[in-house]
Amino acid sequence: MNQNKIVNLLNRALSSNGTKLRKVDEYMYWSPFVSHHKQKLQINIRTQKWHCWVSNVGGRSLFQLFKKIGASSKYFDELQEMVGDVPKYRTESKTKTEVIQLPSEFKPLWNGGDSIVKRHALNYLYKRDITDNDILKYNIGYCDEGLYSNRIIIPSYDSDGALNFFVGRDFYNSKLKYRNSPTSKDIIGFDLFINWDEPIILCEGVFDAMAFKRNAIPLFGKTVMKKLQKKIIECSVKTIYLALDNDAVKDAINISENFINNGIEVKMMEFENKDPSEIGFETLLYLIDRTEKTKFSDLMRLKLNGKTKRHMEILR
Repeated sequence: MNQNKIVNLLNRALSSNGTKLRKVDEYMYWSPFVSHHKQKLQINIRTQKWHCWVSNVGGRSLFQLFKKIGASSKYFDELQEMVGDVPKYRTESKTKTEVIQLPSEFKPLWNGGDSIVKRHALNYLYKRDITDNDILKYNIGYCDEGLYSNRIIIPSYDSDGALNFFVGRDFYNSKLKYRNSPTSKDIIGFDLFINWDEPIILCEGVFDAMAFKRNAIPLFGKTVMKKLQKKIIECSVKTIYLALDNDAVKDAINISENFINNGIEVKMMEFENKDPSEIGFETLLYLIDRTEKTKFSDLMRLKLNGKTKRHMEILR
């Protein structure tokens, strides 16, 4: 695929010249979905993923983008010559899904404006090592009134760029830490950002997933729901890094057994007395590099005494 030709095609189809970002293969365009003083339509030329950070419209195919903007047939023909056939999504029928929207009081943290509540929300995120790039990537916002008042809102988008869940985290340390969207958790968290051709990381919460920076899926708990399990098997994922908290040993064993029985390599990560989001990105990379394949003998050892092989070696 000639990326220069793709960029040239996008420039013509979107009637604007894209701005190349520092991140490889990423371009910003003027969004055709909203009127904004900055370029807010982000497109990855290699993966074809695209997302408008104002309207929250997005997807995983340039064909879908062209369909959304009503591009002429000549652009579809050019794109097909460059990347191949039109993706399956154009002919697949979707089952009925829940309609979900961000709270009406939602305010994106990357946008302009300032307030005491916004500063407190940002300070909370910075203390948890969430960067400005993370805030923009995940469209993180906050609410300063309503049901989700004084909560950071972290949206999750499906592979087509549609909102499928959101997490509301209090940043003033109230008794109710989390108030999430009143919809099913049987979704694929952060699906928009997942490359199913590479190893994936499964972790409990959104802050854990964001700490890994790439290809990490929050379970919104300690179990793998049906849709995620189906997607993993259908996409023939070869390796899964399992990054649950230390109090979820039984859950980790059940998840590992299930995927190993389906022919998928599982690598159970160990974090001793901290959650993944608490140990820093460099340490996470180090742990990923040293984590070995989990065997049935390791699972049996865990069932018997709750300790992995490495923990047993430390005790000796």
